[in-house]
Amino acid sequence: MKKTKQLKKTLFLLLSFCFVLSASAQERTIAGTVTSKTDGLTLPGVNVIVKGTTNGASTDFDGNYSISVTEENTILVFSYVGYKSLEVSVGSSNQINVQLEEDLAALDEVVVVGYGTRKKSDLTGSVSSVKSEEMTAFPVLDAQQALQGRAAGVAVQSNNGGEPGAPISVVIRGNTSVNGSSAALVVVDGFVGATYPQPGDIASVEVLKDASATAIYGSRGANGVILVTTKKGKKGKMTVELNSNYAIQTTSNRLDLLNASQFADYNRLINPAYTQGAENTDWQDLIFTTGHTTNHQLSFSGGSDKMNYYISGNYFDQDGVVINSGFERFSFLTNIDAQINDKLKIGFNAFGSRSNKDGVSSQADSGGRGSGDVISIAYRFVPDIGILDENGNNTFNPVGDNIDNPFAVATERVDETTEDRYRANFYGEYKILDNLVFKSTFGFNSRNETRGQFTPSTLITSAGDVGGVASIDNLKSNTLLTENYLTYTAAIGKGNITALVGFSYQKDEELTNSTGAQGFITNSTAYLNLGTASVPLLPESFFRDRELQSMYGRINYSYDDRYLITLTARRDGSSVFAKNNKYAFFPSGAIGWKISNEAFLKDNATISNLKLRASYGSSGNPSITEFQSFSTFTPIYTAVGDQTVNAVVPGRPANPDLKWETSNQANIGIDLGLWKNRVSLSLDYYNIETNDLVLRNSSTAEYTGFLEPAFFANIGELSNTGFEVVLSTRNISTDNFSWSTDFNWSRNRNEIVKLAVSGEDLFLDSAAPGHFLQDETHILREGEPIGQFFGYEYRGVYQGGELPEGTATFSGAVAGDELFTDVEVDGVSDGVINSADRKIIGDPNQDWTFGLNNTFRYKDFDLGIFFQGAIGGDIYSFTLSELASGGSNATTEALNAWTPSNTNTNVPRVSARERRINSRFVYDGGYVRLKNIVLGYSLPDQVADKLGMDNVRLSLSGQNLLTITDYPGTDPEVSYQASGNRNSNVNRGFDYGNYPNIESITFSVNLKF
Repeated sequence: MKKTKQLKKTLFLLLSFCFVLSASAQERTIAGTVTSKTDGLTLPGVNVIVKGTTNGASTDFDGNYSISVTEENTILVFSYVGYKSLEVSVGSSNQINVQLEEDLAALDEVVVVGYGTRKKSDLTGSVSSVKSEEMTAFPVLDAQQALQGRAAGVAVQSNNGGEPGAPISVVIRGNTSVNGSSAALVVVDGFVGATYPQPGDIASVEVLKDASATAIYGSRGANGVILVTTKKGKKGKMTVELNSNYAIQTTSNRLDLLNASQFADYNRLINPAYTQGAENTDWQDLIFTTGHTTNHQLSFSGGSDKMNYYISGNYFDQDGVVINSGFERFSFLTNIDAQINDKLKIGFNAFGSRSNKDGVSSQADSGGRGSGDVISIAYRFVPDIGILDENGNNTFNPVGDNIDNPFAVATERVDETTEDRYRANFYGEYKILDNLVFKSTFGFNSRNETRGQFTPSTLITSAGDVGGVASIDNLKSNTLLTENYLTYTAAIGKGNITALVGFSYQKDEELTNSTGAQGFITNSTAYLNLGTASVPLLPESFFRDRELQSMYGRINYSYDDRYLITLTARRDGSSVFAKNNKYAFFPSGAIGWKISNEAFLKDNATISNLKLRASYGSSGNPSITEFQSFSTFTPIYTAVGDQTVNAVVPGRPANPDLKWETSNQANIGIDLGLWKNRVSLSLDYYNIETNDLVLRNSSTAEYTGFLEPAFFANIGELSNTGFEVVLSTRNISTDNFSWSTDFNWSRNRNEIVKLAVSGEDLFLDSAAPGHFLQDETHILREGEPIGQFFGYEYRGVYQGGELPEGTATFSGAVAGDELFTDVEVDGVSDGVINSADRKIIGDPNQDWTFGLNNTFRYKDFDLGIFFQGAIGGDIYSFTLSELASGGSNATTEALNAWTPSNTNTNVPRVSARERRINSRFVYDGGYVRLKNIVLGYSLPDQVADKLGMDNVRLSLSGQNLLTITDYPGTDPEVSYQASGNRNSNVNRGFDYGNYPNIESITFSVNLKF
């Protein structure tokens, strides 16, 4: 609270200072409107500068500007990307309207690619661009969230619903690995693996998708690359910008659970002696609350002929929709560029943040006795008792698993994480010749994290019998990176060539350690004084490091602005791979044909742009962690006489031939623009063949003595095939009204081509919570998509008597129990359900995804409506499976359970049953979501001028206000076991204890001086 008050005081003083400056400087105001000479449309964002000074302004959304001058011989310079600059003498006029002429040579948008930039029309690879205004269309904690639905082929999802500070998963063009990560590589201002800056600091985001675009990043490019460019200062007066927003947030959905009396009736069908308690507690009401988010960003930017700067600070604070959860972060960004002389340019980029997270347990890996997470416990816990018993102690569940009540767990358990991140990057750029430039960068990135957890003795089943449990985990990581490359450009006849060659070195180090204790004298010190505990727990520590040395090069050639060629190559050497395969080579090639520049189309009134693209190349996935190619020793305890001693045994055999997973990708694309690009269409088809999948090889005989005989080897193949559509249209464009639409659609299908043993299925570690006691939940099978659900096919309710053909029950079944498919073996059904009757019962991979954004502007008002969604993609709900098992509360579906008088139902009779993996709990996860709707208003220029400001915009927006889905759980964007698990890359579509997704109403203010 003290920090917030100090921030408000600082902002107030700053605004007051700006008002004084503005008032003292005004002597004469020139105003007018800037339009396009081609079509007469107004141009927003045109720079208007008094020649020879840093005094400047820019046009608003309607092309209006105003600027203060002191003399009649003043000359105004109007400049705008894609248009020729224009100089106008002021004279005695106070109203100057101008028209800018298109500069066809500069009209082409410039996009960032690896180690350089290219005109969009000259791209031969598949690259999607996300604009700055799209990144800030609605408030988000992490810039990655703003990418959802904005780029075709890019899947974005929180790893834990709306949890404050939850990590985000970004996957481009499907999963390309099993044991390795499928996360896209992130490069921020040239720093590989950097943390995303705040959305308000981002100037542009480019998503590199095909091998032609990603091969320049070699062994790390197989999953696609996201290039983030932050804002820089521009020549002209200092610009001060303040963006503030405040959001009110609620849970988007809740489960319909039995109340106290309904539960008592339900439970008596399992235990006739059950006595109903005196309370009627809605645990969801107790743990869910109204959340709030506050976000303030203040930036300063400007520059001169010799130097420009951009400095920003951000404060973000979120109180979660689950009590006692929250996230707070302070961050800053600095960009400084200086032109020392005609040949030398230097620059400095720095980013830093400190975050504090108050967590509540969710997505528990085990929810049995004494454990579990707040969310799943709230669903399971009986509703007929309260928070405290008659003795004033916390209650615990009297039915099923012996667990503490969710309110007590949420309010008394401590889980606090503090994280510091810092990054600094220096560069020098020297012009050796007019067409030969050398650039060198040196960067450092650090991350320090401390997580403290404490479970007090008042949580009786969790820690009551051990006197409280505490732990502290520390992580420290550092990255050093240097890039050095030459860029050569030249015109050769009708052609232009750009050649790049470079060297890169990166070193990463990470140190982790943890310790803990139990048996505390008091709960008041939580994890802050482990020395007061009577029983220390075993400490752990681990150090890992890796180095990457690389050489890379690229040639871009354009002939007569019609024919394009791109050749790229990179050679990487990594310390983590085996001695026989330390290095790998990743080449790519691409061609393009600008058909619209051919003589027969050049002056076509309809087709303004038509280009064909084709590419093929290789990129890699590191896919293993440090030491996985080495043989290992595993620590154990053993007995020597009557003493227990520490010892080591052979853990895992080595594989000296382990190497990178390699993805070979072919891409064919077409770019089409119609009617002066009022309609723009891009189509891409791709095929990715990933070879040398790193999987466990179990061929080592057990008699060799290894504790874990399976070792990692390159023994699998995986393919991804897909199609992408991007359509942008300017539907209406008049002086007072405009309407534009942006639509993207993508489809990806993956298939396991080859496993270690042809025709033999590979079962992954169970994704089920530990107390489910289920060993196998999903499968890898040749010819099938990755991560298929595997279990019994549910066929309804057994009505008694003769079994329907092709079905059977488990031994001892009676009328009202579950029916399952009796899978035939060699054409014969055995009439009994056992493990041999399991089959593929669901596919978590989505059929296709889309994003649809409509933007309307009327005078000073703007309206944006953004829909995002996915069709297909099954969900397996462990939550609903558990609530139907008879060992906890249940959903209201139980009211329709089979009874002798209610036989026309698909819900089995009420009984205690095993939580078997079966298709009854597989649901369609498709959805359509109103991701954002925003209504904005910009004050007229004259009003803003009187306030001493260049621009004032107010907006009201809503996020996730409408979701259309058939999924009966709380939200279809699920991600249980999709982060931090060894098989997290293929653990898709599982739902258990997820932090709920949120709906938000947000008020925002943008002030620009």
